Amino acid sequence: MTNKVEQSVAAMQKKNLESAMKLAQLSIENSQRILQLQMQTAKEMFEDGVSNVQSLAQIKTPQEAMELRARYAQNAAEKMLSTSRNIAEITSEVQNEMSKLVSQQLTSGSQDMMEAMQGFLKGMPLNSHAAAEAMQTTFETARKTLEQVAKASSEAFSAVAQQGKKR
Repeated sequence: MTNKVEQSVAAMQKKNLESAMKLAQLSIENSQRILQLQMQTAKEMFEDGVSNVQSLAQIKTPQEAMELRARYAQNAAEKMLSTSRNIAEITSEVQNEMSKLVSQQLTSGSQDMMEAMQGFLKGMPLNSHAAAEAMQTTFETARKTLEQVAKASSEAFSAVAQQGKKR
């Protein structure tokens, strides 16, 4: 009996570790994508700046210089806004993925815990049927509560993701 309980607990710990590793990997990949996007934007902005300076050297009138600077400023602003939108999209995608992982973990973790405890209780000498029913009711209530928490967590992450898309 104890060996079975220990195996159940070990399996739950393994699932929790795997979930934590998935979340960490997702976070690392997100950071890499954002960093790569920022580096690409910085490179493009630098190249645009060099091109702008070269173009300014060729200009003959102050009005042409002002027009060129205005175009450069507008292009730079558009590029920064585009990059900000891309970062928001990446972040939204990752939030959705993390929400799914957390929800799945909460749901499956509560079920695994309930099953392990039920297995443990079956081996115990319980003389009272009422005590067994009370434990079952407690586990069922805990499971429902965890499902509600998982659902609320998923909805919260989705709401944040939707707000990110609107911006």
